[in-house]
Amino acid sequence: MARLRRKACIALFLFTLFIFGAMMGLRTLKPTDGFSDLSPGVELLPMIGGKMDRRSVSRDASAAPGEAQPGASNTKAVLSNSGPEGTIFYDVHIFYYTWYGNPNLDGKYIHWDHILVPHWDIKVASSYPRGRHMPPEDIGSSFYPELNPYSSRDPDVLESHMEQIGASAAGVLVLSWYPPGFADDNGEPTEDLVPSVLDAAYRHNLKVAFHIQTYRERNDQSVHDNIKYIIDRYGDHGAFFKYTTNTGKSLPLFYIYDSYLTPPESWSEFLTPTGAHSVRDSAYDSIFIALIVEERHKHDILAGGFDGMYTYFASNGFSFGSSHQNWKTIKAFCDGNNLIFIPSVGPGYIDTSIRPWNNHNMRNRVNGRYFETAQQAALNARPEIVTITSFNEWHEGTQIERAMPKKTVTRVYLDYQPHGPNHYLELTRRWAEQFNKEKQQWLM
Repeated sequence: MARLRRKACIALFLFTLFIFGAMMGLRTLKPTDGFSDLSPGVELLPMIGGKMDRRSVSRDASAAPGEAQPGASNTKAVLSNSGPEGTIFYDVHIFYYTWYGNPNLDGKYIHWDHILVPHWDIKVASSYPRGRHMPPEDIGSSFYPELNPYSSRDPDVLESHMEQIGASAAGVLVLSWYPPGFADDNGEPTEDLVPSVLDAAYRHNLKVAFHIQTYRERNDQSVHDNIKYIIDRYGDHGAFFKYTTNTGKSLPLFYIYDSYLTPPESWSEFLTPTGAHSVRDSAYDSIFIALIVEERHKHDILAGGFDGMYTYFASNGFSFGSSHQNWKTIKAFCDGNNLIFIPSVGPGYIDTSIRPWNNHNMRNRVNGRYFETAQQAALNARPEIVTITSFNEWHEGTQIERAMPKKTVTRVYLDYQPHGPNHYLELTRRWAEQFNKEKQQWLM
């Protein structure tokens, strides 16, 4: 009897060992690098509700500045390319601003002298200073640029920016854009700078997408006109970004800031096939990405006929869309409705140099850890494209552009120490490489 029990124990041990070995063998076939808590890879749906699935990023590599792009059938869809600064990735987009000016090239400071924006509540506003900044010692930023308060019209500055963006591995700069003659409340028109930006981007194998900003009386019809203007004027440029759909179409991609200011029924006249002035299946058809701020905007974006949504804001918790904890939920909604989800990650947030009453939305950089936390949250959502807020939005302290320590009689600016001025460019490159490495696994 004892002998039978011993044989049974040995058999049970060998069976357990076999099961354990088999499980360990299977485990090695799973994606690694922290995927254990992620949902299974999402199947790509070719058609949902009559809308095409738009699920790959393209770069038309063969065209020179000003040359016509090849047709969709000749488009080479790739996620990365080699630039002068190393490999760059066309699924990493970075917001870029050309609204800065200085006396050398513009006759005065522009944006560096930003006003102190008053709080909307008169009682609260009375507790904070008013006026405007006085460059070059006092600028509208909590950080100080290594290039000093520059002009966006300076060719050397533009070249340096393209080098830095290339060094960060971001392949697409998302250019803040206003129509000719329009500008934000604190700046001046800069549409004439677009050709220079495109040419500089092309020299570094970068692409340019357009970020349509809010302006006076903007509506679905005026944005329709803007899209026609941009495509007619710049669509054949070698640096003009196009997104390749799974049906082989190569379409421009536009981000629409504060899209919620226009009701979805108006957008649908522009963005649905049956709309009164629809661009669908026309020469101006594009990928249109709306801004999600509140949770209800998910449904408005879908009803308006947009192709996807982005979150923009770099302050975790500031809005529903910018809260990292909501990104998986938003991604699931997008997957279920054939929309593209593009989360926006940022290195930190501090805009008290222009909104002194906004301390509660400040997010400390923690020497890069805040940035890395946002990046991991984006990876966990498994997006196709990620945006970075920002390359050079100095007013809100979201820039990854090189900054330097600066101390004046009245101010001590924040900086990237104990790290060097390239710290956030390096973090971005490291993360972009990891993003593409992991994406290859989850899309298999």
